[in-house]
Amino acid sequence: MGDLLLVRHGATAWSLSGQHTSWTDLPLTDEGRAQAREVAPLLGPERIGTVFVSPLKRARDTAELAGLAGLHDVRIDADLSEWDYGAYEGVTTAEIHRTRPGWFLFTDGVAPGPPEHPGESPEEVGARADRMLAKVRAAAADTEGSVALVAHGHFLRVLTARWLGLPPSDGAFFQLGTGTLSRLGTEHGRPVIAGWNVRASS
Repeated sequence: MGDLLLVRHGATAWSLSGQHTSWTDLPLTDEGRAQAREVAPLLGPERIGTVFVSPLKRARDTAELAGLAGLHDVRIDADLSEWDYGAYEGVTTAEIHRTRPGWFLFTDGVAPGPPEHPGESPEEVGARADRMLAKVRAAAADTEGSVALVAHGHFLRVLTARWLGLPPSDGAFFQLGTGTLSRLGTEHGRPVIAGWNVRASS
């Protein structure tokens, strides 16, 4: 298969404030929309066969502004949704540390939320990333070119760890900025990170 291209959506009000954002369907800020447009020239030279996009508005709008929505094979997939933060939705890490000093998302998971959003453990997010990678490989087998994913920071970090054969908690090592392009590939048949946190200005 070709490379796997990861696009993190552009900035929202909560990504700027540091509030955990999973199911809350925030729009892109003006800055976020500009970031998404700046991804377009990075993708221009790519031969992309399939695009998978999270169903949340910030990801769908990023895909459109980055020029991906016009491709013939664009699939909205709920497995690309952000980590379900449960009771920590809309809460910052600093606020969580007031009652749980030393809390760390990638190892500790989240506190349970409402029935419709109970929260996910790192292992549950890792299982979802594995499902997504299976879909990516199936799509790559059916079409030529790379596969692109437009999704969310924490989920894409876990997916990167799983691509490399690492546990979901190792997603902690892959900081991912808004409105960036990253590339997963292979070298001598082994999975690698071929590019990370690329912006048009970098």
